[in-house]
Amino acid sequence: MSTIFEIPLDVGTPQQFVITLSQVDYLLTLRYRNVSEGGWTLDIADTSGNSIIEGIPLVTGCDLLEQYRHLGFAGALRVQTTNDPDAVPTFENLGAAGKLYWVVG
Repeated sequence: MSTIFEIPLDVGTPQQFVITLSQVDYLLTLRYRNVSEGGWTLDIADTSGNSIIEGIPLVTGCDLLEQYRHLGFAGALRVQTTNDPDAVPTFENLGAAGKLYWVVG
């Protein structure tokens, strides 16, 4: 059985914050790329700001960290929108209908 934790986000705003996921502190930075085929991206760093991964697109239907398993993440990151689980989060709905989840197990 999986444990699911919703990562709290401010609605429709780029943001940076420290969060503990599976007993490890990370600095998450969410940015919106307002260009054709753009959208939300995620950077993950340690709490000193040393980059671990940069520019992960927030797409639905997959574990955003799957290709980075070798970096030792103890869970999965998933994005979903409540109105349409397959819809990519928009600038206006990330943090409201667009959710980011940490999944363990």
